[in-house]
Amino acid sequence: MRDSVDDFLDQWAALRSDLDLEAMGAVGRLLRLTRLVDKEVGRYFAGHGMERWEFDVLATLRRSDRPLTPKELAANVMVSSAALTNRIDRLTARGLVAREAVPGDRRSLHVTLTGAGQTLVDSTVEGHVRNERRMLAELDAEDCEELNRLLRTLVNTLEGGR
Repeated sequence: MRDSVDDFLDQWAALRSDLDLEAMGAVGRLLRLTRLVDKEVGRYFAGHGMERWEFDVLATLRRSDRPLTPKELAANVMVSSAALTNRIDRLTARGLVAREAVPGDRRSLHVTLTGAGQTLVDSTVEGHVRNERRMLAELDAEDCEELNRLLRTLVNTLEGGR
C-alpha cells in the first residue's frame, strides 16, 4: 500500500537514482505522522477545553504524584524555563496548578496540582489513551510492540543513548 511519502520518493528516485531513499522515506513518514498525530491529539483536548501543552503539564504533575520544582517540570515537558513560567501562570490563572513555597528555602518553590487540575487530568486521561489506541487501530498488539521497539531505538540513539 502506498502513502503520500511515496510520491516525493518517486520524484527523487526519478531525478537521483544514486540516492538511497530508505532513510528519507522513514524520516518523511515520521515527520508526516508527527503532524497528523498532533492534529488528532489537539482535536481531542480541544473537545475537553484545553490545549495539549496544558494536559502535558498537568499529566506530568499527576504521574509524578508529588510537587515538582519548575526546573523538574521543564525537564519533563521539554520546554524552556521562560515558556514554562508562562504556562504555569496560565494554569494558575485557571485554578489548575498552584505555586507553593518550599519549607526552609525561600528561593525555591514547587508547582502542585490543585483539586481541579487533578480532576481534569483524571477525567481526560482514559479518553486520551482510547484516542491514541484509535490512531493505532490498524496495528495488532505484536505490531505495536515492534513499533515501540523500533521507535525506542531511535529515541535512544538521538537522545545520546541514555
